[in-house]
Amino acid sequence: MKRYTGLLALAVLFVGPLLWALGVSFKTQTEATRVPPTLLPAEPTTSAYGTVFQGTTDTPVLRWFANSLIAATAHMLLVLAVSSLAAYALARLEFRGKKLMFGVIVGTLLVPGFVFLIPQFLIVDQLGWLDSLTALIVPGAAGAFGVFFLRQFFVGLPRELDEAALMEGANHWHIFWRITLPLSRPALATLAVLSFLSNWNDFIWPIYVIFSPEYFTLPPGLSILQGAYTIHYPVIMAGAVLASIPVLILFSLTQRYVIEGISRSGLKG
Repeated sequence: MKRYTGLLALAVLFVGPLLWALGVSFKTQTEATRVPPTLLPAEPTTSAYGTVFQGTTDTPVLRWFANSLIAATAHMLLVLAVSSLAAYALARLEFRGKKLMFGVIVGTLLVPGFVFLIPQFLIVDQLGWLDSLTALIVPGAAGAFGVFFLRQFFVGLPRELDEAALMEGANHWHIFWRITLPLSRPALATLAVLSFLSNWNDFIWPIYVIFSPEYFTLPPGLSILQGAYTIHYPVIMAGAVLASIPVLILFSLTQRYVIEGISRSGLKG
């Protein structure tokens, strides 16, 4: 009984803010600022969503939503492609300097991300990517965490599978594509969710590299929305609910693989 009580408390702790935002998004501004606050809207209205979907030239919320979706999805796919290839080389191939290279990659995990902010900005500027979605997609796609995470998973796969495939005439590309990746779906799904979330929720980097409102993503865009409507709570919460939908859909589609990956990690200790 205590276990279920604890799980229920955790569920309320994590789901409560989302339900509160959903409730406020259907309230009027008067009811949203009422003290004491009401749990459910007395007179539900969709005017906040109408304001969000209608947008203006300075606050094109649907455009921000599309930008976030495009940038996060493309970034996620690029992270999976680059990290899986690099991790396979570090886990399954033998070449000179492999241990040193892996040590350098792991060492970069200890460096705060803000240290790379100015160098990345200068590189993006030289490439002519400023004020474009490319600046939100490409930088960080070869991050050390993805390589380290997948490399650790690939190392745990039986090497007998590679040896058997090589004896049958397969090359390393065939082994990578037909054996390693299918067996690594839990790890790939987990990395996909994490990389999507990191890009979807990124606030600092878009502010540095995006200058035009039509190229903003939702995190910096919602801050503009807040100022434009003088903290109109229903509108802000409607934008927050809209921003949470893709994340919930992605996790619902990959939760089986994510949980499997966590379970496997637990069994390995």
